[in-house]
Amino acid sequence: MCKKKVLKNVLLVFLIVSVVFAFCSTVRAQIPITIAPTTANWAALPPYNTLWPLWSRPLSPVNLATGLPTPIVTNLSPSTVLPVQPGLTWHPSVAHPWMLYNTPVGLAYYDPFLGINKWPANILRSTITGLPINITLPIGYESLPATAAWWILANVPAANWEYVTVYPSFYTSALSSPVAPTLTSLLTPNALLL
Repeated sequence: MCKKKVLKNVLLVFLIVSVVFAFCSTVRAQIPITIAPTTANWAALPPYNTLWPLWSRPLSPVNLATGLPTPIVTNLSPSTVLPVQPGLTWHPSVAHPWMLYNTPVGLAYYDPFLGINKWPANILRSTITGLPINITLPIGYESLPATAAWWILANVPAANWEYVTVYPSFYTSALSSPVAPTLTSLLTPNALLL
């Protein structure tokens, strides 16, 4: 009796792992990330020198004049207004990027461990003066790998949900504003990856 139960549990675990593996393979196959080997993946944006994803077409559409991906914003100061949300920026010494959102009090960022906070993150400013710390980027930072698709798929929905929960009236007013038509929806994980 006990051996049958153990065998049944082992088969159940094997079945669950197989289904999860098949699902992840299917999702990954549906999200092509095409980056030419000679194309940079990241661009540094002032004033903090954090990295902006050139691999995300909604965040860095191709400039028709140059044929190169170009960030939709030129800087990431607290007063920056994003034309689409969430934005994404990364400090290479941190394991994960931050997602950026517009709020009534300026730019905010989402961190999976800290939630939504006013931009910039504490590690990007001097604790004494409050001024930006221009981070030193590693040589070849442009070619660092793109954010993993699984991370985007796992974290963007939670970040979007927290944004809508923390700033419901701002989000709702942005939806109905004729001057902010690009805020009619938040980017989905798949949209960020395509």
